[in-house]
Amino acid sequence: MKVKTVLLGSVIVLAVVLALVLGSVGGIAAAPYIQRQSAAVPVSSSQQQSAPALAPTAVPLPANASAGERTASDVYRKVSPSVVYIQVVEGSSATPSTRRQSPGTPRTPNQPPSGAQVASGSGFVLDKQGHIVTNDHVVAGASQIEVTFLDGTTVHAKVVGQDSSSDLAVIQVDVNPSLLQPVDLGDSASLVVGQQVFAIGNPFGQLWTMTSGIVSAVGRTIQSGTSSYSIPEVIQTDASINPGNSGGPLLDNQGRVIGVNAQIESQGGSSSGVGFAIPVNIVKRVTPALIKDGHYNYNWLGVTGTDLTLDLKEAMNLPTDLRGALIEEVASGGPADKAGLQGSQRQATIDGSQAPIGGDVITAVDKQPVTGMDSVIDYLFTSKQPGDKITLTVLRNGRQQDITVTLGQRPANTNP
Repeated sequence: MKVKTVLLGSVIVLAVVLALVLGSVGGIAAAPYIQRQSAAVPVSSSQQQSAPALAPTAVPLPANASAGERTASDVYRKVSPSVVYIQVVEGSSATPSTRRQSPGTPRTPNQPPSGAQVASGSGFVLDKQGHIVTNDHVVAGASQIEVTFLDGTTVHAKVVGQDSSSDLAVIQVDVNPSLLQPVDLGDSASLVVGQQVFAIGNPFGQLWTMTSGIVSAVGRTIQSGTSSYSIPEVIQTDASINPGNSGGPLLDNQGRVIGVNAQIESQGGSSSGVGFAIPVNIVKRVTPALIKDGHYNYNWLGVTGTDLTLDLKEAMNLPTDLRGALIEEVASGGPADKAGLQGSQRQATIDGSQAPIGGDVITAVDKQPVTGMDSVIDYLFTSKQPGDKITLTVLRNGRQQDITVTLGQRPANTNP
């Protein structure tokens, strides 16, 4: 069965909870599922529900609780008041309370375009000004947003800023300041594989659910669910993440946010132990700009590239131990084009398919060796701004040379 990358947003429409395989990564969202829906059975009116039940009241742990149990309980008690349940309405003025169906059920692929679609996801309080972080795919296209706090208080929210490239968004509420308990932000750069983590969110409409696991990998690169760009330095975890977790926090054992849950790899669309969270260091970088300007300005090199695989090296008669990123295309008029970088100009048959070859091979950026295209993306995102100059070391026709590029500002719907 084909492996799917799934956005965790899940639209609440006429479908049954048995169709949970349809989940999308990172939060029950108003974003479309990405080629990963199967048929769903309509819900009868008798199955419709009013507002989902709130999280049960916490009780003290027993005296003989283990250290691990106490850690998990402490994290939950600390962070759950900061986690919110987000509902959005798409395409109609109907309110979530009047249009709500079975909590957490995914959107059916044959849903008529007319009428409201109600979606839900998760988020967390960022500051005392009422700013809440969630995924862009949770609120994208929303005509109305409601936020529910742990005590049951529900208020309207407005979108302050969105960034489809990082799949992050900031919304804002106006509530009693006592409800605003900002999270503590950790450091995703210091994470190691095997580190204990927790996720709190609203999977399948089951509010304030905690799951646990470990950091199973770091430094992943995933495609943003709402744009053509890649998100670098992503955290992989085996903590159970499902539709409705989108936008909720991934936490360390001190209750600090280390990531924003966003996607899963799955054969069926539900959790299979491979989840992805946007690292908190990207959150720290992007959200201040979203709050201030409503958007984030990315630098732009203007190339499409791929890792230099063994097959490509053999096709191009390159040393088998060479590592780098092959430039396949150069955007016309972009920074790389102006600097004279060259894309692939011919093709070769590799494993029965045509593949572009012959372009410049990037082997270093500012004298730092790169292992592939992900290395280039990571460096540009974490270290550079529009207008900065970089020096690319490239291999062209067997000769190495340094080329200086002045980075531009990324236009919409272009390559990195």
